Amino acid sequence: MLQLADCIIAAETCEELFTPNSPHITLALNGADIITNGSGSHHNLRKLDKRVQLIVGATAKSGGVYMYANQIGCDGGRLYYDGCAMVCVNGQVVAQGAQFSLKEVEVLASSVDLAECRSVRGAFMSRCEQVATVPAVPKVEVDFRLCGDEFLFPSTKIALRVHDPMEEIALGPACWLWDYLRRSNQGGYFVALSGGADSTTVAALVGSMCQQVVKEVAAGNATVLRDVRRITGEEDYTPTDHTELANKILYTTYMGTTNSTMDTRNRAKNLAGQIGAYHLDTNVDMIVEALTKLFTMVVGKTPRFRAHGSTDPRENLALQNIQARLRMVFGYMLAQLLPWSRDRRGGLLVLGTANVDEALRGYYTKYDCSAADINPIGSISKEDLKRFMAWASTNLGYPEMNSVLQAPPTAELEPITEDYTQLDEVDMGMSYADLSAYGQLRKQSRAGPLTMFRSLIPVWGPGTARNMTVREVADKVKKFFFFYSINRHKMTTLTPSYHAEDYSPDDNRHDLRQFLYNASWSWQFKSIERLHDDVEADAKKRAPGGAPIRSAD
Repeated sequence: MLQLADCIIAAETCEELFTPNSPHITLALNGADIITNGSGSHHNLRKLDKRVQLIVGATAKSGGVYMYANQIGCDGGRLYYDGCAMVCVNGQVVAQGAQFSLKEVEVLASSVDLAECRSVRGAFMSRCEQVATVPAVPKVEVDFRLCGDEFLFPSTKIALRVHDPMEEIALGPACWLWDYLRRSNQGGYFVALSGGADSTTVAALVGSMCQQVVKEVAAGNATVLRDVRRITGEEDYTPTDHTELANKILYTTYMGTTNSTMDTRNRAKNLAGQIGAYHLDTNVDMIVEALTKLFTMVVGKTPRFRAHGSTDPRENLALQNIQARLRMVFGYMLAQLLPWSRDRRGGLLVLGTANVDEALRGYYTKYDCSAADINPIGSISKEDLKRFMAWASTNLGYPEMNSVLQAPPTAELEPITEDYTQLDEVDMGMSYADLSAYGQLRKQSRAGPLTMFRSLIPVWGPGTARNMTVREVADKVKKFFFFYSINRHKMTTLTPSYHAEDYSPDDNRHDLRQFLYNASWSWQFKSIERLHDDVEADAKKRAPGGAPIRSAD
């Protein structure tokens, strides 16, 4: 601690604020008037609430001043540091910075009455008793006075500004995208816009980025303006319209096949128009057919879709995968040459469009449009994305997002017949809501198959809102872990994603687990069966007349 002539200043660092025995407790009991925290706390959805509670609680219990500073911007990887510096006095926030900002530096100023802080501390008799027994912290004397002779009115309590989670999705990835674009010195972003929920959200986030940039330029941020001119290659350009800026730095392309519909084609076109993106509409049947013919020439057999009579699922899956992979190849060609075709500078960074739940389940083609340079939604759940689309359709000014939201998610990789239309949740054999639950238990609760089964019985099982049988819960858990394990290898090539949720399966930083599992999970699945039998036997004993409760066996 620093013993100044008129006060004592101490510090704790970053995550120490979140620990059970935070240093600020001992420091305050040792007389520290002001505690500082130079933090490097990255953004997570809904994390600011906890951060604020801890800072407010630190001075509500101990009195005094807590000065919290946080980094701002992309760390050069998956994390975004969301700022939101604060000054808290005796449990009240008196100054707060922006949570998401394109500024390089933000400075907060407030006046505090240290005499009032000491008075608050002196009013707690139990605290005074603890002061007598707390271990002493060494002090370094500094010949300096912090307080001046001029009288200043103390800063008063302010209303906290905490963003809604949908605002966080709109602003966090947008700021991260801007940092990535300006540091990479590329000419913009490319999105393979399918007219589905994921690519629609990614394009909208670039649109949100453009909106934030225009606002910052209007506010006089010279650094942002200089970056805009460098990225666009226009030395005299000053953006005043976010759709005009989007037309210069966001390129989208709808790459249809015979399996695509006019609905998705029109939704992609309409959304691109609302954002302002430079949009192309094309078909890739030519390259799909060329590769299929090459395969037939080499092996002497022609694969068919299930809808065309195939009974081998390998044929049906391979014909879907080749469409997806060729879109990735053509997308990268477009990203390299579209600016050249418009006589604009640089190349484009390709944005991935796979969400966290599909990555967890492995419901995507390896090296398809999920293979990209970066992915702004790669750790955001499908359920949050749906809520964001509803919010963004009004608040970002992109009403076509609501049309996309109303359409059932589909990959459009199989032929549509009178009695069959491909749907994502049917293909996966599980809902996106269930996938979010699996993901949180697997990562945040560190649950394997047996623990997950135990956790879900009281949530999904008999007597709950879902009222599933214990057998149904067991089968769901086993199905998830089977597909999770056979697709785990895909995590080794997962596109670096904006880190928004702790249950992200990103293998490169946040989920360092093996990528080869025994998909039979022999011990775990046998243990699930034993527990299932025990639960059913117990239910049978407790049921009137000895009949089992909601048994599917």
